[in-house]
Amino acid sequence: MTQANILDPLPSLYIGIDGGGSKCKAKLVSDDAKFVGVGISGRANPVHGMETTLESIVDSAHKALADADLPRRALRNVIAGIGLAGVNLPSLFEQVNNWPHPFKEMHLTTDLHIACLGAHAWQDGSVIISGTGSCGISMIDGKTKMYGAHGFPLGDQGSGAWLGWKAIVAALLASDDLGPATVLTDRICDYLGARPRGIADAMANQPPKEFAKLASIVFTEAKSGDAVAVSILEEGVSYLDSMARKILTDNPGRLSLLGGLRSEITPWLAEDVKNTLSDPIHAPEDGAIHFAKTESANANKKAG
Repeated sequence: MTQANILDPLPSLYIGIDGGGSKCKAKLVSDDAKFVGVGISGRANPVHGMETTLESIVDSAHKALADADLPRRALRNVIAGIGLAGVNLPSLFEQVNNWPHPFKEMHLTTDLHIACLGAHAWQDGSVIISGTGSCGISMIDGKTKMYGAHGFPLGDQGSGAWLGWKAIVAALLASDDLGPATVLTDRICDYLGARPRGIADAMANQPPKEFAKLASIVFTEAKSGDAVAVSILEEGVSYLDSMARKILTDNPGRLSLLGGLRSEITPWLAEDVKNTLSDPIHAPEDGAIHFAKTESANANKKAG
């Protein structure tokens, strides 16, 4: 169907948006499931840029509409469920929640919340995310408990950004003969096209996603046996293991590991933790759609 053939009134549309430190993904569905679209845009973590975050939300939504062969004007018919990294901080939640958005309705929560909803098909459970950042959440009987989510560089241990940051610190110490020699120094210099003295200049004021791009170097060199890379990875994994064990004391039923580092970091986890992991049932953006439908229905009940 072409845009020219789509006439008002447009159907009710729901969009689920998952915004994080590296990308923003939107999934669009309608009540009758006739229109389905996906859109991916840039990073959407207000801790590291409110304007960029809002632009990414709208851009991903526009791309999802285009993928569904719907015009941009259809955005006014969209009920949005948006889960963002960083909005666990009350001040940032208020800023985004009070944004004059282009949607019919907007319902805001954290990326952790929608990830947990999706992973366990709207039922009780818990998740740990290891991607650009890291954090955990447990949802049991309507009660939510969060772990981490302090943001980079104050937290995010075991995340891509944290691994990249630790690798840079180790490389700089080694280049000054103040730390153990490591192949990470040469690998990072090659990646950045810089000499050791130029590493700090190249990475100054870079967002977390740029540090996260160095995580693959840590994994590669750890597998090759570089002692410093192994030490960095073991420190990050130890944090995730500890978080998992703490979460499991709440008896959440299911625990899933999510995020861009999931496949690479899972083999390094402790056996007792790996044995408790369950595959996610749905994606975070599906959790966001469920959240949008639930919150919209609740709002209509209150209004009625």
